Amino acid sequence: MKRKRLLALVLAAAMVGSLATGCGSSGSDSSDGSDSSSSGGTGKVYYLNFKPEQADQWVELAQTYTDETGVQVDVQTAASGTYESQLKSEMAKDEAPTLFQVNGPVGLATWKDYCYDLADSDVYKDVQSDDYVLKDGDQVLGIAYVIETYGLIYNKALLNDYFDADWSTVKSIDDLNNFEALKTVAEEIQAHKDDLGVEGAFTSAGMDSSSDWRFKTHLANLPIYYEYKDRGITSTDAIEGTYLDNYKQIWDLYINNATCEPSMISSKTGDDATSEFALGEAVFYQNGTWAYNDIKDNEVADEDLGMLPIYIGVDGEEDQGLCTGSENYWCVNKNASEEDIQATLDFLKWVVESDEGRDMLANQMGFVTPFTTFEDYLPSNPLVQANEEYTEAGKIPVSWNFTTMPSENWKNNLGSALLEYAQGTGDWDGVVTAFVDGWSTEYAAANE
Repeated sequence: MKRKRLLALVLAAAMVGSLATGCGSSGSDSSDGSDSSSSGGTGKVYYLNFKPEQADQWVELAQTYTDETGVQVDVQTAASGTYESQLKSEMAKDEAPTLFQVNGPVGLATWKDYCYDLADSDVYKDVQSDDYVLKDGDQVLGIAYVIETYGLIYNKALLNDYFDADWSTVKSIDDLNNFEALKTVAEEIQAHKDDLGVEGAFTSAGMDSSSDWRFKTHLANLPIYYEYKDRGITSTDAIEGTYLDNYKQIWDLYINNATCEPSMISSKTGDDATSEFALGEAVFYQNGTWAYNDIKDNEVADEDLGMLPIYIGVDGEEDQGLCTGSENYWCVNKNASEEDIQATLDFLKWVVESDEGRDMLANQMGFVTPFTTFEDYLPSNPLVQANEEYTEAGKIPVSWNFTTMPSENWKNNLGSALLEYAQGTGDWDGVVTAFVDGWSTEYAAANE
């Protein structure tokens, strides 16, 4: 069955990969070798990967590098929503990761003392511009390796069936460019779901750790983005919550027009949402370009994949594009041995310059990267193409301001408040408190 095949792929992608038995320094001197690695095979690489959806590909790429150079590369992948806690645990070990990730300026503030200066590295020389790096003065401490986009992925075939129905109000994708239109479409689909052969307009809004980041982080970015835009700022230690009513109405739309009742979302997962969309059971699915690998080869053909901006009812949102940015910055552990640091730098250079590395990142992982070496390696991902179409049309992309969110604890508290509101065990005031008061509290705690 299609569902079984999808779930098998998802479970495989979530497995932790390990290519060898150790991940520390050999302690021997580096030497020149005939292969592309200047570490000569004396150093080792241990990569703690953030993205479970690409776990298997990283393991495969690491094995290719080991086969080619003789340099041992271990890859471990943190389970969804657990990266920060696992990174803390791994960094406390004698054989800590030599390569890890931070999610932006807030993450860098936590791990800055562990970050090697990449200013003289080959991978930094390959970056298109400093827009994609994290700096501390002249030091380059983090480098983004993927530029991603998210929004409302939709099934074009199902949406066209809606447009053609005699009971539909909105008749064209061109008219679906604001919240009121989205609300009309979603509610009419929900009312006529049997006519369309779907379970709901939206996939389930699962609130376990494999899914809740879509709403406590990615959806929450929208009210932050518009507040920052109004105030002319890029971060703040005290959010005002100007657009929380807009946050509420899009959240209400999601949970009341979905494949399950709001009271059930605590038991729903990210796999459930992926399966519901991939099997044609829902028309809309909030996620990003990275979800393509989990969707493809099921019931929704590539030509039927599109992506809409997430409309929340803000003036001028007809000109809004998709949410585009990065929260994935490579950092090299400066506390690793000299040999392991060099081995890690050599590995990164190979990843962004070799045919094998570029093919894997672009074509297998589906990444759009910020490196000059990828001009001939663009992913064949219809969701990436959707973003290019919005850009070409002059739509204004929504920046990823969630890298300025004060802490993981803030996100978790917001997620809990969203769940309680959806289940009826809490009210919207609890969400406002978690969003506004929690922001100030967590920023104060971070500064202490």
